[in-house]
Amino acid sequence: MDKIFIRDLALRCIIGIFPEERREKQDIVINVEMHADLRAAGRSDDLKDTVDYKTIKKAILKLVEGSGFQLIESLAERIADIALGNEKVQKVIVTIDKPGALRFAKASAVEITRGK
Repeated sequence: MDKIFIRDLALRCIIGIFPEERREKQDIVINVEMHADLRAAGRSDDLKDTVDYKTIKKAILKLVEGSGFQLIESLAERIADIALGNEKVQKVIVTIDKPGALRFAKASAVEITRGK
């Protein structure tokens, strides 16, 4: 299976369970790996034959900007749903890093894999 990536999408949102996390937006970094058959797109050079990652990115932005999730696991699940909403995407891997969440660590992170 072929892959399309959205890498290092840096956004800010309210996320976390503690009161101090609910007051101000925090940085998150999102990576999305979408598995699809891209042979038709490779032959046709036509957007209709591939995964329109710009549309998926816009949907992720809309979700994150208005979100107030407590867990990055919940946010990852919703992002996976967005990607799998595209008929060509058969499997998705979503990774979300939350920089600064843990003292002495670069980030805390979650990675989920979902498929049709």
